[in-house]
Amino acid sequence: MDVNADIRFASAAWLFGAQRRHGEAERAMTVRVEIANPEGASLESRALLAACRGALGPALRALPLNRHSLRLSFVVDRIGRMRPRPSGIRCERVRFDGFDAEIVRPANRYRPLQDGAVLYLHGGAFMIGGLETHRPVVAGIAKRTGLAVLSVAYRQYPRTRVDGSVEDCLTAYRWLLRQGVDPGRIVVMGDSAGGFLTFATALRAARRGLPMPAGLVGISPLLDLDVSSVLMHRGPVRDAYLPERSLTGVSRLWTHGPADPALSPMNCDLSPLPATLLIVAEDEVLRSDAEKFAHRLDRVGVPCRLQLWRGQVHAFPALAPAMPESCEALSTIAGFVSTRIARRPVVARIA
Repeated sequence: MDVNADIRFASAAWLFGAQRRHGEAERAMTVRVEIANPEGASLESRALLAACRGALGPALRALPLNRHSLRLSFVVDRIGRMRPRPSGIRCERVRFDGFDAEIVRPANRYRPLQDGAVLYLHGGAFMIGGLETHRPVVAGIAKRTGLAVLSVAYRQYPRTRVDGSVEDCLTAYRWLLRQGVDPGRIVVMGDSAGGFLTFATALRAARRGLPMPAGLVGISPLLDLDVSSVLMHRGPVRDAYLPERSLTGVSRLWTHGPADPALSPMNCDLSPLPATLLIVAEDEVLRSDAEKFAHRLDRVGVPCRLQLWRGQVHAFPALAPAMPESCEALSTIAGFVSTRIARRPVVARIA
């Protein structure tokens, strides 16, 4: 059973740093936050956490994140291709100009896109990952929602900068609209860097005059390309594997220099956004930005639900979707999707 906890996330030191960075007088507010698993982590999660702290984390922290180390991204993608294809799904490739996507549906239940769709934007620091690496989590979402999921292999560094990745994701969203999908029956979601793209895409769509989707889901989302604020938080000391000391350097690779503040969702007018679900590990480095983002959504009247998961690692539902906590989180996401699209009935199609 979920336990609600009142968490104040504006200490005097943090508030001073926020005022200095953003030049605004933030009010200390109390935000209702759900502790999703108050009973603690499962044995599977504890094993994953130990592996990340003992092996993956030290390896990533020792790896210099630069143009040369990007060669390892091909290794990650190759490993992703070697993973067994999830059972019970059917995949249909979609070609765009410069990038690909695929529609993943449950094999035993075909529903047209017009019944509703999920747009999934994978994580991977804007440099690695793709359709193969994230097919297991996409399959889990498709099976739980019964909907088609459009998974996007947007262009990444070094082919493009973050701005180009956002444009590709917006192209995929436009494609869904052109297929006749009611925006009120689309939910956009992503993990880590894909979480950044989720909110950046929705905000860019609003600026271009496009209708908003029914909802947004961020799984351990990156929300600000200027990572200085998260490095002041206690998370960097406790995060299981994210190389926090390298975040500043890699963020320069993402943007080819200092980040444009207007590109980060954290710095934008959030009032156009639809209802949002944020799922974050309690001890991860990006938790503080997720709390701050929930705070800002609340201030402009955007419904937001923030779940903190104990004993989990960054982007755990995407990293290990078969874990008990991942399954529960994916079920929560499916419930959110169902609730959001149920608000808009399917328009009868004439043959």
